[in-house]
Amino acid sequence: MDHSMKKTNRPPYGIITILMIGAFIAILNNTLLNIALPSIMEDLDVDASTVQWLATGFMLVNGVLIPTTAFLIQKYSVRHLFLVAMCLFTVGTILAGFAHVFPLLLAGRMIQAAGSAILMPLLMNVMLTSFPVEKRGAAMGLFGLVMMGAPAIGPTLSGWIVEHYDWRMLFHFITPIAVVVLLIGFFLLKDKKDKVDIRLDGFSVLLSSVGFGGMLYGFSSAGSKGWDSPQVYVTLIVGVISLVWFILRQMKQDRPMLNFRIYKYPMYALSSVISMVVTMAMFSGMMLLPIYVQTIRGISPLDAGLMLLPGAILMALMSPITGKLFDKIGGRILAIIGLIITVVTSYYFSKLTLDTTYTHLIILYSLRMLGMSMVMMPVSTNGLNQLPARFYPHGTAMNSTIQQVSGAIGTALLVTIMSNRTESYGKELASSAMQKMTEQPTPAALAEMKQQIAMQAMLEGINFAFFVTVFIAAVALVLAFFIKRAKQAEDPIAEKTSEKKVGTKLVEN
Repeated sequence: MDHSMKKTNRPPYGIITILMIGAFIAILNNTLLNIALPSIMEDLDVDASTVQWLATGFMLVNGVLIPTTAFLIQKYSVRHLFLVAMCLFTVGTILAGFAHVFPLLLAGRMIQAAGSAILMPLLMNVMLTSFPVEKRGAAMGLFGLVMMGAPAIGPTLSGWIVEHYDWRMLFHFITPIAVVVLLIGFFLLKDKKDKVDIRLDGFSVLLSSVGFGGMLYGFSSAGSKGWDSPQVYVTLIVGVISLVWFILRQMKQDRPMLNFRIYKYPMYALSSVISMVVTMAMFSGMMLLPIYVQTIRGISPLDAGLMLLPGAILMALMSPITGKLFDKIGGRILAIIGLIITVVTSYYFSKLTLDTTYTHLIILYSLRMLGMSMVMMPVSTNGLNQLPARFYPHGTAMNSTIQQVSGAIGTALLVTIMSNRTESYGKELASSAMQKMTEQPTPAALAEMKQQIAMQAMLEGINFAFFVTVFIAAVALVLAFFIKRAKQAEDPIAEKTSEKKVGTKLVEN
């Protein structure tokens, strides 16, 4: 048990602030890269399927390392883990900033991912152990404000840097900040930890890596390679088998690496399912909207980033408000209202046209982010509140892992739906156009017609994918009606320990 982490009248705000700054720049760096991918493709002469590894590789490292964070948090002090995580992130950032070939850039990104995989569960665990249940909503709201601030400024800042400087400046910009945070952590973090006698099960790490890594890679590859590719379905089958084996092994161990017994607590189990479904729906907006505005509408990267800015800022500002509301009224009402907003806005996003106004897109996206802000943090916090304290590291690690896996599933599913609908609708339009022709068109007219068909077909594919997210969000809405205000469950092991201590004292007396 961390001496500094014990619940006192005054939570360790200094430690929390340092951890938040570290997590903020890690998330900021991740959101900066998305808009820069076309520039990286051109500069390093790689195709879209190759450059996608900058995102896929990041997710794979997260999927492998995050399940081990429950063990790491129990074994090592906050200072130890934070310094290791920030060292990895800083080294990766420097390496990526000076990359002149793609393998070096990918290596830098994966080293970055190793650092950020530790930072987020570590921060969440400190937040949970530092605040009592009745004040945890407001604390998590502040956490949400900081964490949503990075996605708010990321795309716009990235668009401006890429238009005016080389893409490497994205990493050079982050490097000095990461170094300063590392130095602050080195001098100011002073928490101590009692020696804990637990060991990491190597075979569990292997099963976890193959299981989560295989599923993340399989689902991430499905969007570009297709579900019938052996590379996709073989990886998914191996991943599922390894994951089932991993779960069964954890259930038999007294001190598992990742404790799946947390799912016996109903509110945590419900919050996991809702979070997974909402994450899948959220990724639709993050992925489909940029494709629409840049590919179909021809909007510049900077203007595309500016379009997403109001929604991201609104989501960030709403986090402390929803946190305080959560403390007062619980998560059920917030989740229901938020998911109704999400369902309605998703439906209107399925009605995009070739001339939908820029203002309409900003308002619709901002409303969608408003709905999401009322769901994600309250639902997650309510689930974690039911867990006994010794399960917090496992709960936060499981939440982070689920977010990665559901994000990959959602992306792959929606890309496949969009691609299939685009292809089928394109054939319908081409067949209809050929039937209406009375004479052979000129090459210029034929090229223009093909371009119009391609644009209309892609628009239909995007609209159909958004329409599917209406039903995905609706599933989460139905589940939200079953949310109850969670109270921390009693820990049978802690009770037995206290009973033994009492018994020992009585015998001594």
